[in-house]
Amino acid sequence: MSISTVSTQGNALTPLQTLADLFRWRVTQTPDLEAYRQFDESSQQWVSYSWLQTEQKVTQFAQALATLQPERGARIAILLPNGIQAVCIDQAAMRLACVPVPMHALDNPASIAYIVSDSDATMLVATTVQQWQDIAQTGIPMPALRQVVVLEAVTADAAAASPVPLLSLDAWLAQGAQSVLPEQLPTQDDLAALVYTSGTTGKPKGVMLTHLNVMSNVKAVVLRVSPVPSDVFLSFLPLSHTFERTAGYYLPIAAGACVAYSRSTKQLPEDLTIVRPTILISVPRIYERVYSVIQTKLSTSQFAASLFNAAINVGWRRFSRQQKTLSDSALAAMFDELAWRILDPLVATKLKQQFGGRLRVAVSGGAALSTVISRCFLGLGIPIVQGYGMTETAPVVAFNSPDDNDPNSVGRTMDGVEVRIGENKELQVRGPNVMRGYWKREEDTANAFIDGWLRTGDQAAVVDGRVRILGRVKEIIVTSTGEKIAPVDLELAILTDASFEQAYAFGENSPFIGCAVVLSQRYWHELCTSLQLDPANPASLQAPAAVDVVVKRVRELTNSLPFYAQPKAAILSLEPWTIENTLITPTLKLKRNNLANHFAADIARIYAPRR
Repeated sequence: MSISTVSTQGNALTPLQTLADLFRWRVTQTPDLEAYRQFDESSQQWVSYSWLQTEQKVTQFAQALATLQPERGARIAILLPNGIQAVCIDQAAMRLACVPVPMHALDNPASIAYIVSDSDATMLVATTVQQWQDIAQTGIPMPALRQVVVLEAVTADAAAASPVPLLSLDAWLAQGAQSVLPEQLPTQDDLAALVYTSGTTGKPKGVMLTHLNVMSNVKAVVLRVSPVPSDVFLSFLPLSHTFERTAGYYLPIAAGACVAYSRSTKQLPEDLTIVRPTILISVPRIYERVYSVIQTKLSTSQFAASLFNAAINVGWRRFSRQQKTLSDSALAAMFDELAWRILDPLVATKLKQQFGGRLRVAVSGGAALSTVISRCFLGLGIPIVQGYGMTETAPVVAFNSPDDNDPNSVGRTMDGVEVRIGENKELQVRGPNVMRGYWKREEDTANAFIDGWLRTGDQAAVVDGRVRILGRVKEIIVTSTGEKIAPVDLELAILTDASFEQAYAFGENSPFIGCAVVLSQRYWHELCTSLQLDPANPASLQAPAAVDVVVKRVRELTNSLPFYAQPKAAILSLEPWTIENTLITPTLKLKRNNLANHFAADIARIYAPRR
């Protein structure tokens, strides 16, 4: 896309003040273009919706919602998987100046009930009757809730047993077929969403994001990513997360691009080859998993591993020349180009085909991406760009672009956004994208700001105009010897090895660092075979011989860190940490407090005085 085209697109968005404005504008601009695509289980086919068809469905939802006569600013809780229904209720709520409260469809019932209660939600839209029954049975009061709608049919018994009026989606839409939509449009100062933080430490807080917050971010991202109507996004991150909402939902509306909804994370590899996206919005864990699979395959062939590493090295130099960060001789560049003609079809093209073969932007956000992994993918032609943001900033603060990409940083700040470095190297942010505050939490809101600047809780440095994240202010582990360790760096180093699925470092106020790791089944069976242990016996996970081998391997992986940051003990596990068992957030971040409680007995054993 040319600079003039990007500028024209950005100018067209300038007068639009709300997300409701943005959606209506898009429908008028390209009514017949494909807007959404999703897999229909009943027909076993992918089904498409144009912008006009989507707008017609949104109107149906808005008419049904209007029968409740919701007051301006009423909260509408949305507990749906990504898809056209989630889009329709979200847009319908904003059409009536209501506030969507997106929630993760796989979250546990108690967490969902807490959010419905805390937000004073007027209405809840869920997937199944059972889902609603599980929420209701938590016993958490939800006094403001007046209506529950589920996507499936509702039996008379289920409706009678529900403490709140319960309707199927079809019955609810039919109920509103004749209603007249009120003239109740939002303004830029109204809330566009109440998004609850993922709660890595303690209960989630509702972040109040206005239409101005989100629209300013969308307009800025358009200029950095330059999406076009021919782009296809593949959506799989939950719409309960602001990263996906802005980058994978509102941004495509601004561009007129199509969003295809992945069937599931498990089916993501297949969906990538079917949909063949041009833009992918992801968190690091997805790239880590692909890298892990590759390393596992390469471990069986020294020749394949050598070829793969050669391709990375040559590709990385080509990438560095494109970014103008490598200045070497024309002869060296020529040799690399000749080598690439061989290495590209043998290595790089095969990897690119796994992502569909036509990716032009692969966004990684939500957490740090290992430099080993980013170097691998960029070298092999997967155009990963990293950014930084948080729910409280709607969410993007800084972002790399494909033609200005430094993988050692999270890029340059977005237009209109200011950053500064405060006490203890804390990154602080100011701009139109910064939240109004936390819902019903005045003290927390006050503590989140200093002199009008939002405190991110992240340590950072700004080098040559680029932001570099150094770690979390509060996630630094301080051992009893006074050493300070950033656990994320340690965990990322461990996860470069395919033997480890997940890693969690601990050691606060303790004499040394330890870690808990989830081992791959393949590695565990190989380890047990070599040590003559029974892999099916849970006791084998605590066998000193097995733990010693794992600790040695972990220390090798972390040998670039100071000696005091290298784990001296390990807890071995085969059970994955999931959203369902409350050990990770919907965006796959570790819930450190929950993990500390989960492994409390093992941690106590590790640090128990030796006799």
